[in-house]
Amino acid sequence: MILADKGSAVYTIRPETTVFEAVEEMNRKRVGSMVVLNHQNLVGIFTERDVLTRVIAKELDSKTTPVSYVMTKNPITLGPDATIEQTMETIRIHRARHLPIIKHGRLMGLVSIGDIVRWASRMHKVEADNLKAYIAGSYV
Repeated sequence: MILADKGSAVYTIRPETTVFEAVEEMNRKRVGSMVVLNHQNLVGIFTERDVLTRVIAKELDSKTTPVSYVMTKNPITLGPDATIEQTMETIRIHRARHLPIIKHGRLMGLVSIGDIVRWASRMHKVEADNLKAYIAGSYV
């Protein structure tokens, strides 16, 4: 799965973290989402989209609103053995941009749509290079 290539680093926050603090942390880490954990248990995911649709559009105060109030609760998850095809299908069906990877109830990592695009781009390059080598007669 993609975690083997990208690593399992994932940024987390607590449910009581304010939206303002979460956005500051997302900006600091240069990420579009934060996984919300309550005592190591996945309870939600907080994304840039949540900020736009659930905070700004509703004119909530980011300095007093906890992420638990505006996060996506019970996000769609995958196991670490999910294939790329299963991951892409899950993203398509659920219109998700970030998928926490869970094994035995434990957060193992996070896969984003950007990770999928990078993987696909790399695979297309490998395939193109192999085809060029085949045509040139140097394919081993």
